Amino acid sequence: MEKPPLKIFAFINQKGGVGKTTLAVNLARALTLKNKKVLLIDFDPQANASSGLGVKVNKKESIYQALIEGEVEPFLKEPCPGLYLLPSSIDLVGLELELADLERREYVLRDFLYEVLLKGLNLPSYFDFIFIDSPPSLSLITVNILTAAQGVVIPLQCEYYALEGLSLLVKTVRGIKEAFNSELRLFGMVLMMYDPRNRLTHEIAEEVKKHFKWIIFQTTIPRSVRVSEAQSFGKSILDYEPSHKVSEAFKSLAEEFLKRLYSFSDFRSP
Repeated sequence: MEKPPLKIFAFINQKGGVGKTTLAVNLARALTLKNKKVLLIDFDPQANASSGLGVKVNKKESIYQALIEGEVEPFLKEPCPGLYLLPSSIDLVGLELELADLERREYVLRDFLYEVLLKGLNLPSYFDFIFIDSPPSLSLITVNILTAAQGVVIPLQCEYYALEGLSLLVKTVRGIKEAFNSELRLFGMVLMMYDPRNRLTHEIAEEVKKHFKWIIFQTTIPRSVRVSEAQSFGKSILDYEPSHKVSEAFKSLAEEFLKRLYSFSDFRSP
């Protein structure tokens, strides 16, 4: 029996500090606890996903170098069982300028994934999912990520400016779909740093659900300083404190993610 096609998800928000990397790292880890193999590509020059998983940033062992050499295996890390990482480096800052003069500048990451990675050239295992952590901007790098992805997951911080720029982000996703990637779909939005004691949190949540009820995940991720502590130790919250309420939330989100995957027509296996 043939394996189903890989599912490639971009974690996108042009606003910084909304929990994008936290979501990508911990959802990936939660899925590995359900016996899924996940590749996380850190495509953010800040390399927070890499350091947050305890992987030392090295220019010679980064996604940038992998793109240049057209290889994957020498740069692949496995910080947790079943969770693989293509780390980032500051060199990605220069990628924006390098892409500008290329004929297929929007397709560099897509071509790399489909021509190198998805062909399974000597890879140690099969990946059920590929997650791409993006920089907090709507740049040419972000366009590359959206052109390569099949689904978009958007983290939203439960604060006053949560909806600011969201309509632009959704419009950008739809524009990329029309221009470069007909497979691209808005797959879900996740409310991050949720504090049920805060009245504003409830107001923001209700406002988001009013406009995006069709796509919002029911699972919310609580606010907790333990998440930052885990990152400082180079661990996911699920490894740092497995029974913590945030860990339990990510486990629930992973279940909801999988249920949505197999009920969402655009992502069903053929």
